[in-house]
Amino acid sequence: MSHQITTIARYTLLEAMRTRLPQLVLSAIVLLGAAGFFVQEIAVTESARLQTGFYAATMRLTGVFITGLYVLSSVTREFNDKGLDVMLALDLPRSHYILGKLMGFLVIGALIGFAVSIPLVFLAPPGAALQWGLSLAFELAIVVALSLFCVVTFSQLMPAASFVLAFYLLARALTAIRLMGAHPLAGADTLSHQLMSMMMEGLALIVPALDAWTQTAWLVNQPAAWADIGALAGQSALYVALLAGATMFDFYRKNF
Repeated sequence: MSHQITTIARYTLLEAMRTRLPQLVLSAIVLLGAAGFFVQEIAVTESARLQTGFYAATMRLTGVFITGLYVLSSVTREFNDKGLDVMLALDLPRSHYILGKLMGFLVIGALIGFAVSIPLVFLAPPGAALQWGLSLAFELAIVVALSLFCVVTFSQLMPAASFVLAFYLLARALTAIRLMGAHPLAGADTLSHQLMSMMMEGLALIVPALDAWTQTAWLVNQPAAWADIGALAGQSALYVALLAGATMFDFYRKNF
């Protein structure tokens, strides 16, 4: 691996450690953990399951929000401060810059995923908590790669953040949309329904069904099979590689 890539990744990680990102993640863990205890106290039955489910569901969304927003804001700040122009003026291939930033952000996402899963060790079986943390790290890797692609493509925070949010919501709801399309209450033979079903099936070929990642049911019902976790890891690596390639292709097209 190129020394330039590892250097950029290391400084990306150092930048995150020197900002308020660790304090933000810690604050989220404390606040949602306290909220989980509150839910446990007001629950009439199955209070432990409700506490675990509440923390896992809300922390998953919080982790995605924090990770995606940090990637977007970090790269946008480099664009606005002209730090990227200085780096590209050196003998630095653009692909090395993208790979270095991606590697650093992937490490940050993995650290966030494991940090927020630590309280689950005390709320759920350790094996299930480990599976949940690994799956969240894989999910955050996809969010990192998607956020990097969007900020490079749009070069502005708001359009990139809007696209990331829309993509994530679609990926989370895609399976439910396909099921509703396959079993409609009425109008199954209409042309509009058939076209919509074809479009959803086409999207399913390129959009990851993120509802399969980081399931709360693993914690409150029974753990997932490790083969399923391995399949999620493979799918995550594939999507990260595709998004990284698309990011580099678009980055080479830009004039700085």
